[in-house]
Amino acid sequence: MDELDFLSLRFEEHRPHLRAVAYRMVGSLSEADDAVQDAWLRLSRTVADPEAEEIENLGGWLTTVVARLCLNMLRSRDHRAEDPLEARPVEPVVRREDGGDPEQEALLADSVGLAMLVVLDTLSPAERFAFVLHDMFAVPFEEISAMMERTPEATRQLASRARRRVKGATIARGADLNRRRMVVDAYLTASRGGDFDALVALLDPDVVLRADAAVGPSPAPIRLSGAQVVAKAALASVDRARTTQAALVDGSVGLVMAPLGRLTVVLAFTLGADGAITEIEVIAEPERLRTLEIGVIDLPDLPDLPDLPEQPEQPE
Repeated sequence: MDELDFLSLRFEEHRPHLRAVAYRMVGSLSEADDAVQDAWLRLSRTVADPEAEEIENLGGWLTTVVARLCLNMLRSRDHRAEDPLEARPVEPVVRREDGGDPEQEALLADSVGLAMLVVLDTLSPAERFAFVLHDMFAVPFEEISAMMERTPEATRQLASRARRRVKGATIARGADLNRRRMVVDAYLTASRGGDFDALVALLDPDVVLRADAAVGPSPAPIRLSGAQVVAKAALASVDRARTTQAALVDGSVGLVMAPLGRLTVVLAFTLGADGAITEIEVIAEPERLRTLEIGVIDLPDLPDLPDLPEQPEQPE
């Protein structure tokens, strides 16, 4: 076995970790794989360079390279978003990356959590970088700050700000949150399972469903009333229910539909005193979706760190 073959074997040992880091950074399987492949090319060039310093910690070196590549991708994405609309090509709401594997990406999105991917997509590149590396992969702030060329204090602030977004700034706590979670989870389970009777049992007899014009299929807003009518409408959306997850929506429990982690529809629920669903608002208009504060209910095992007080924004 020559040196390049041995290096390739060592790289493959780190590939799953590198891919996990990259996917959480950029939220796209094809871009994550691009970053990992680019890291391999840089590694092979570095090892072949007789003047390059010896790599003592291969895993740490590769994680740093992949993270920096992903940060560049995120910053480039941000710059494209700032371009005038007439200068940018029109893209569909749900992006499909060329060369990607939709089934595999769906599995990855589900493993990370649809709500988590939605919230990560709202963070600035710097916030996402600091939060993913520290809170998800336990990289010390001192190492992250060196990658970002910022102070450790500034890096902590970025992660703290991101953490508040992930948790949701305003959360309905205690028994009310738990009660709402049970009802919303039951609604999602019944929708996915096609259980009409279970849906009707969760709905107030005079329940009202309102959907904006972007939900479709009609070009106008929709208003439905009555438990049986609303239950039938929910069953008609069973395909959407498969890419739906409970999340905090403006501090209360709702549902987010996010194929491959891209937010497309939100369901907000109003409950009566008896716990029955009295209103359902279905939101799909992009302008309205951007105004919603989405938070993660089922947080992964993140470090239990205090949130820092808000500080002025630092320039990118």
